[in-house]
Amino acid sequence: MLADLTLVQLAVIALTAFGAQILGGLAGYGTGLLMPLVLVPILGAPAVVPVIGLSAIITNATRVAAFREALDLRKVVIVSIAALPFTALSAWGYTLLTGKGATILIGIMLIVLVPARRFFEHLKLTLSERGLAYSSVGYGLIMGGTSGSGVMLLSMLMATGLTGTQVIATDAAISFLLGFIKTGVFAGFGALDLKLVLVALLIGIMATPGTLTAKWMARHFSVRVHTLILEAGIIVGGSVLIWRALES
Repeated sequence: MLADLTLVQLAVIALTAFGAQILGGLAGYGTGLLMPLVLVPILGAPAVVPVIGLSAIITNATRVAAFREALDLRKVVIVSIAALPFTALSAWGYTLLTGKGATILIGIMLIVLVPARRFFEHLKLTLSERGLAYSSVGYGLIMGGTSGSGVMLLSMLMATGLTGTQVIATDAAISFLLGFIKTGVFAGFGALDLKLVLVALLIGIMATPGTLTAKWMARHFSVRVHTLILEAGIIVGGSVLIWRALES
């Protein structure tokens, strides 16, 4: 099981997960982008997406509970229904092959989305519910086979007019539901063994203290500041995706 992992490695995983949850509670992303930097050298690249996918079920459930008063249930339903089959399809594809070029492309698009969102905001353009559903198809294709795709979902939700904790709660609920599909596919195709499940649980355990810390910090930010943090998170997230792809 975990006998081949040292106490130092387990401590590094736990501390990184705690920090990722704080960032996730403030910027809407974290685990999917920060954890791979630690998990790849410890577990190997093929294990990263399955482990994060399983741990996300726990971490996002905690985040939904913490920010439940800001949840937009209608948008959760729209995105989840549209993205579900494509999430399963891309998760299955990940068990066969992953693409370096696709990761770079995703990172570039995420970085571009921030100025694009501000441009559309200036033009008073928003993403309609139908547009959100169409966008969710692409999100599902990316979400199932990658980690860190939450930064794309953030941009979509912000384009519909959600701000601050509304984005955090709605993003977490969608990721929680799609996480079951993603994990089911990985388990069915043998990409999750007992050791990886236990590592995912360790990451998940850090969700409660990390999310509660983030909730306390979030109360000290205005909606404007919170939105700026979200946008900064998207840019940093896209940059990390590109960097990880170039380093692989």
